[in-house]
Amino acid sequence: MDTLDQRIISQLVTDARASYAEIGHAVGLSAPAVKRRVDKLLDMGILRGFTAVVDPEALGWGTEAFVEVHCHGNVPTQRIREGVEPLPEVVGAYTVSGPADAIVHLRAADIHHLETALERLRGVEFINRTVSTVVLSRLLDRPPQA
Repeated sequence: MDTLDQRIISQLVTDARASYAEIGHAVGLSAPAVKRRVDKLLDMGILRGFTAVVDPEALGWGTEAFVEVHCHGNVPTQRIREGVEPLPEVVGAYTVSGPADAIVHLRAADIHHLETALERLRGVEFINRTVSTVVLSRLLDRPPQA
């Protein structure tokens, strides 16, 4: 990956709907050259895809929490993933250092929905206990930078 690739990624982060011609104009390449580079970045896994960024509150999922997950014994990372992945309220899950085995990011419609989601999360067989922190307001939500 060189500086042109980084500039293309920056353009895509700013506006993923920009045409190859528009990106090319911004970075000094032809549209076909931009397409070849984007295809290469996709093949390499540097770009994982293109998506719309949606405001969860606009869809009725305005309540969120970060939940420390503490497991019974030593649970492999893949098993943690498999345990939380079926829960639709789980929008992110991360292994972490410190006393928790993982941190899970939940989104729900309201506090009652969040409580139900937490009960289902606690029902995962290997989870011993959870510690929840409910988000009161989102101060900064920065997209990844190239």
